[in-house]
Amino acid sequence: MAREKRREELYVTVPSLFRCPISMDVMKSPVSLCTGVTYDRSSIEKWLALGHKTCPATMQTLPSTNTTPNLTLRRLIHLWLSHADGAQTSPPSCISKQQAAEIINGEFNSDSLAKVIGFITASEHNLKFVALSDYSISRFVDFFAKSNEIRICEQIVEILDLISFEIGVRERLNKLILKSGDGRDCLSSFSLVLQKGKTESKVKSAKILKLIAVNPESQRKIAEKPGLLYDLYNLSTVETDTSAVEAGLSALLTISTTRPVKKELIRFGIVRTVGKILSSYDHSPPVRGVIEKALAILETVATCTEGRGAISEDGECVVEIVKRLMKCSGVATEHGITVLWSVCCLARDRAAQEKVAMVNGLTKVLLVMQSDCTANTKQMCGELVKVLRAKSTKSNLAPYETRTTHITPY
Repeated sequence: MAREKRREELYVTVPSLFRCPISMDVMKSPVSLCTGVTYDRSSIEKWLALGHKTCPATMQTLPSTNTTPNLTLRRLIHLWLSHADGAQTSPPSCISKQQAAEIINGEFNSDSLAKVIGFITASEHNLKFVALSDYSISRFVDFFAKSNEIRICEQIVEILDLISFEIGVRERLNKLILKSGDGRDCLSSFSLVLQKGKTESKVKSAKILKLIAVNPESQRKIAEKPGLLYDLYNLSTVETDTSAVEAGLSALLTISTTRPVKKELIRFGIVRTVGKILSSYDHSPPVRGVIEKALAILETVATCTEGRGAISEDGECVVEIVKRLMKCSGVATEHGITVLWSVCCLARDRAAQEKVAMVNGLTKVLLVMQSDCTANTKQMCGELVKVLRAKSTKSNLAPYETRTTHITPY
C-alpha cells in the first residue's frame, strides 16, 4: 500500500496552464505579452532578444514587447509546487492593506517580511500598493542596508525583485541604493547575499544590480565596490545552474564599461570561464541566452589590449568560438565574429589565426558572410577571410597587410 502511494507521488500531472508555451517547463516567473499569452520570463526574453516581433503562440505582430508579471498565476504555481512537494507548512495567509502598512511602518523581522511577500504576490493590486509607495521602498532599502542577517537580506531582495518592473521603481531603487556616497551600505548587503545566500537570491541580486546600473556613474559605483565585481564573476561560474550563470554574465556586461573593470575581469579569469561555458553547454534554446552573454562578455573585454591578449593565449577558447558560429543564434554568431576579428585582424595574433584556420574557420566565416548578418559583421568577415586565406597559402604573413581601421564594431 505504501509502495502504491509512493508510486502515485512520483507521477505528478503538471497543469498545462503552468507550463511555458516555449520551453514547456513549469514557469518560474510568468509574464504576459500584450496579446494576453503568458510565458516564463527567461524564455520570452530570449525569443525577443533574437529580434522576433511576434507572439510565439499566436504569431501576432507585437505593437509592444513590454511584459507584465502575472502575479496571480505565479502565486498559483507556488501553491501547486508546495502541494506537489508535500510541504508540511502552508504559506502565510494574505494580510490586508492596513496590516501590510503597519508592518512597513514597524520593525521588520523574518515573519513580517514573509507576510509582506505573501501580500505582494497575492494580487497585482497589492503589488502596486507597495511599488507605488516611495516610503515603502525607502523603508525596505534602509533596512536592507543596515541588516547583516542573510535571511532578512534575502527576503528584502525578493521584495525588491517583485516590485522592480513597476513603472518608476527602477529609478527610485537607483537613487536609494546608491545615494550614500559610493553606495557602500546597500552594496555590502548585496555582496552578503551573493556570497552566502541561496542561488535564487543570488540571481535576483544580480538582476537588481543590473537594473539600477542605469548610467556610467551608477555602473562605476557598483563596479568599484570592493569585492562586488568578484562576487558577480563567481556567480557566472556556477556550472550547475544556467540561470545563475546568465544573471552573473548579464550584470557583468552592464557594468563592464571601463578599461579598469575589464582588466579586473581578465585577472579573475573571465576568458577561461567563458571557454568552459562554450565547451560544456549544448546548442539547445534553454542555454542560448547563456551562450550569447558569454560571447558578448568576450567581445567587451576584446576592446582592450589585455583582453585581446588573454583571448589569443587561450587557444581552446578561440576554437570554441569558431565552433559556435552559426550554431546558436544570429546574436551569438555576430558576437563571435567580432571577437575573432579583434584577435586575428586588429591584434594580428598569429597563434589565434592558426587556431582558427585549424578548425576550418575560413569555411565558417564564409558561411556567416553569406547569411543575413549586419553590414558591419560582413565587413569583419571580409577581413577575416583575407587573413585566413593568406594563412592557408603562406607560412609567413609578414608581407601581408590588411585594412582594418575603417571597421568600428564597438
